[in-house]
Amino acid sequence: ATVLDGRTVAAAWEKELLPDVQHLTELLGRPPGLGVVLVGSRPDSMLYVTKKQEACQKAGMQTFVHHLPESVTQSQLEAAVSLACSDCRVDGVLIQLPLPRHLSEEAVMEVLDPRKDVDGFHPLNMGRMLMRGRGVRLVPATPLGCVELLRRSGVEVQGKTCVVLGDSNIVGTPLAAMLRDKGAAAVTICHRRSYRERGSVTQVDTAAAAAAAAALVRGDWVRPGAVVIDVGINVVSTLPRTRSSAPAASVVGDVAFDEVSQVAGAITPVPGGVGPMTIAAVLHNTLKAAK
Repeated sequence: ATVLDGRTVAAAWEKELLPDVQHLTELLGRPPGLGVVLVGSRPDSMLYVTKKQEACQKAGMQTFVHHLPESVTQSQLEAAVSLACSDCRVDGVLIQLPLPRHLSEEAVMEVLDPRKDVDGFHPLNMGRMLMRGRGVRLVPATPLGCVELLRRSGVEVQGKTCVVLGDSNIVGTPLAAMLRDKGAAAVTICHRRSYRERGSVTQVDTAAAAAAAAALVRGDWVRPGAVVIDVGINVVSTLPRTRSSAPAASVVGDVAFDEVSQVAGAITPVPGGVGPMTIAAVLHNTLKAAK
């Protein structure tokens, strides 16, 4: 299979954004700014925020991180989001997910200013995206990164059959809508309780795995020559814990890469596939929000 290198494609996309950054810096009298609300100290969430900060800095943009303790209350979180949205230095705001269990993601998304919602999760932005012809400006970053990776890699979606494994509001549902809008002949979304069915994948041209299930998609699931997008990020132990050390761990996707790459026509790796494209999409959306 051809490996769709998200790192290389994302770097090229971010480079294309530099003239916009320079123009907006001159127009606004300050660099474009991204506000991030981070709750707790999950290693994966902190890593993602650091990568976004690094990408913004490299592009000449500012970041403003509101780092809240794990014990933060719903009202305190919503106040922090409101503060970030009202900051005149900030053009785009995102809430790093997932949130601790005691916090309502649904409620806090309502507090976001839809004009600064660079993750595209506000109900107004999500609803506009799902309804054709509504002129949505900000769409979810990870699905946007997926379709941009396909487009920039020369992978055609129009007229193809597609399946999305996983129906989350963050990836599965918006990605299906974007594939539809790109002209896919048919798009199937597999509910979280049914995506383990092999038959849902075997006959399609393009499969996107966003199920949060390590190595779910095996080699015999995939039609020869199909395009496979792996959105999953799963931390798995590679060695047992000993008394002297924590268990070794690695990051794997929802696709059994070694098996599927022998069958597919094109495949994204994990890491280095969709992840870098998501960060580039956040920068892209922040600049759109600033205009």
